[in-house]
Formats: sequence, structure tokens, C-alpha cells
Amino acid sequence: MPSLDEELKSRFESEQQKALLNVLFTANWFKGGHAPLLAAHDLSPQQYNILRILRGAQGRLCMHQVKERMLDRAPNATRLTDKLIQKKLVSRERCDRDRRVVYVSITSKGLALLEEVEREMRPVVAGQLAGITAEDARTLNRILDGLRG
Repeated sequence: MPSLDEELKSRFESEQQKALLNVLFTANWFKGGHAPLLAAHDLSPQQYNILRILRGAQGRLCMHQVKERMLDRAPNATRLTDKLIQKKLVSRERCDRDRRVVYVSITSKGLALLEEVEREMRPVVAGQLAGITAEDARTLNRILDGLRG
């Protein structure tokens, strides 16, 4: 893969600016590799993220908790979840004590779809990560965690 300088045909003010743009460019590159696979299952990347969050919760979450855990904190998370409910991938339950609170959980159909998508996604992700060692990944994780404080 060409360097960021070659890819964008650009020069940068500093290595820090280049690093920032490289992170953003690479994130979009990863998303681009996943988007067609998700689209084939009628899922957006954000809907896929919601399904993964709900599976990881191993129970129900209120929508506020789902929004907090999203990678891309979309303001339309409720609308995205409504679409998943329509597809019967997620179920909704109102709180008895506070009708404003809505709990959501992944259905068995949602779990099955998620398993299928991830089975298809594994080779794509493996190909995308083929150029990085586990040690490099640890270093990158440490640096990125440090950036966020």
C-alpha cells in the first residue's frame, strides 16, 4: 500500500498532522472494506455496531447506554434501532416506572444475522490486518489510547 503522502498527493505541516490524517484515512479505508458486506445484509455500519453492542450486553440496555457505547455516536441511533426492530433483529420494551425509558435487546434472529455477517467479515478483516504484527498492534493501541488521554 502506498504511503499517505503518495495516496493523498499531499505534504503535511508536521508529522503529528500527518498522523492525525493517517488515522482518519485508515479508518475510512477499513469502513470501505466492510460497507459492501454489510450492505449485502441490509445493514449500515452503525446498525452493525448496535447489534454488536446489544450482543455484548447479554441482556437489555436503555437507548442512552447504546448511544454511549457506539463507535460513531450517531444522533439518529433511535431511528437506526427502529429499523432493526422492524426487521425483528432487536426488540423494544418500555420501562414500567418511566415511560420515557426504552430498553432494547438483540433477538435470536439478530444474533443469527450477526454470526453470519461476522463469519463473512473474518477473511476481510484478516486481509486488512495482514500487514501488522501483534506487537505493532499493541504499540498502536498504546499510542491511540494515549492520544485520547
